[in-house]
Amino acid sequence: MDSAQKSALQKFFKGELEDDEESLVKFSKDASIFEIKPQLIASPKDAADIKSLIKFINQNPKLNLSITPRAAGTCMSGGAIGESIILNTMKYLNNVISVNEDSATTEPGVLYKDFEVKTLEKDLLLPCYTSSREMNTVGGMVGNNSAGELSLTYGQTDRWVKRLKVILNDGNEYEIYPMTKEELNKKMAQTDFEGKFYREVYNLLEENYLKIHYAKPKTSKNSAGYYVWNVWDGHTFDLTKLFTGSQGTLGVVTEIEFNLIHPKKNATVLIISLEDLTKLDQVVLNTLEQKPESFECYDNQTLKVAVKFLHDLIKDFKQHHGLGIYISFISEIIEYITGKFPKLVLIAEFTGDTLEETAKAAKLSQEKLKNLEIKSKIVSLKESEKYWIIRRDSFKLLKQHAVHMHASPFIDDFTVNPNRLPEFLPKFTAILEKYNKEVGPKMVVTIAGHIGNGNFHVIPLMDLTDDHVRSIIPALAKEVFDLVFEFEGTMAAEHNDGLVRGPFLEQMYGEDIYQVFKKIKEIFDPKNIFNPHKKTDATWEYSLNHLSKVN
Repeated sequence: MDSAQKSALQKFFKGELEDDEESLVKFSKDASIFEIKPQLIASPKDAADIKSLIKFINQNPKLNLSITPRAAGTCMSGGAIGESIILNTMKYLNNVISVNEDSATTEPGVLYKDFEVKTLEKDLLLPCYTSSREMNTVGGMVGNNSAGELSLTYGQTDRWVKRLKVILNDGNEYEIYPMTKEELNKKMAQTDFEGKFYREVYNLLEENYLKIHYAKPKTSKNSAGYYVWNVWDGHTFDLTKLFTGSQGTLGVVTEIEFNLIHPKKNATVLIISLEDLTKLDQVVLNTLEQKPESFECYDNQTLKVAVKFLHDLIKDFKQHHGLGIYISFISEIIEYITGKFPKLVLIAEFTGDTLEETAKAAKLSQEKLKNLEIKSKIVSLKESEKYWIIRRDSFKLLKQHAVHMHASPFIDDFTVNPNRLPEFLPKFTAILEKYNKEVGPKMVVTIAGHIGNGNFHVIPLMDLTDDHVRSIIPALAKEVFDLVFEFEGTMAAEHNDGLVRGPFLEQMYGEDIYQVFKKIKEIFDPKNIFNPHKKTDATWEYSLNHLSKVN
């Protein structure tokens, strides 16, 4: 876009349009391994600005412009970068509109941490918050269908979206929400664009109902593809399920209403240490019997990084705990010195109305683990804080301290059913070991995740300036995803597809469902103006051509 075109757009756009080099470089990266320099950064003041931008794009097809919605840029799959216009929702669309008795309405650019401050004032919580809760926005959570440590009990973001306002390719804003068949029939009877997209989506889902039903991933979490199986169940039609997790490829979300919960006040935590993974499935299944609210894990490599950079890890907590926070890590420091870290640390948090209730659940789980000869200990919520610090802040720590190495999420979000982990994990680690031998010290792998869901976050540290290291990325990703699909898992539980997993969607779901996804994209975005090269528009050739070379 040249200066004359930018000036023409600015006449109708109240917000800011930036194309200086510093801004373009800043928005060329998110938390992924990719880098794409855009032409323009557009920061809309309101929904009217977004409508103007879409109408400008439609009126100037020869410019071949597109929009990539973006907020905090914490996307690990490359979903928040693009080569045309970055729509920066964080600058102005950052207001919590209202908090009611059991819900809250917000704009997409609100940081989750700020949103939570407002909801907790009324003792309410959005329970699908992520591990990056201090950095991400609520709009990003909707875009990726995110989840976090409470997903074991409360599921993903799609479960908590009550209503959305979205601007579609015709430049108009629509409100979408769950509706009855009678309400749907009224929508489909309309002769305008709204009636058309309701008819086309309904007919597509009806024609492929059984195929869609049988293609639904057999895991408790999934964010790969479009969530077509949850839109229409024969009684309720809910397009919010389709837009949640769509990564801005179908339209632009301008307003979100979330359902909220009253968080439980009491908790007891069970810490489990595994010297090896041979009994992991039994440990997980036995612990799940007592229904922990969350069940997380991290590995010995993560623990090594945490202790090595302990000062930075806990500096934000010193003001509240003083030197006591260091003292709590003495056992981990000794393990670091002696090289006797456990293979995997698991954190099971039991919540309830009373401490007696939570302690009983933790104790019953611990008794079963004793029968398996597994080490564990029961700690209070305050005592568990150091374990949560390691689990929640490990990725941020990796990014900060990776000297000549890049935290490289490309096999970072797969899920298999927990009862298949003993068979799956040895095959998975064998793949990692093979590539570790090939590139030597230029790749270090850390593993953490939501063990209760069988969801693992595997973040290799890699020297992306090395051509050979870069060359193994597609081969390693394919081998891992092939294995995940063999075990009927999903390659994306909560980080979505973006540039890194979109090319594998057809392999994961098969040709029939992939064509359903393509048709969904065509219904809402026939001109491909919304976040191209993601989802069904993704190719490895394009993605690898934009692999970052900067550590």
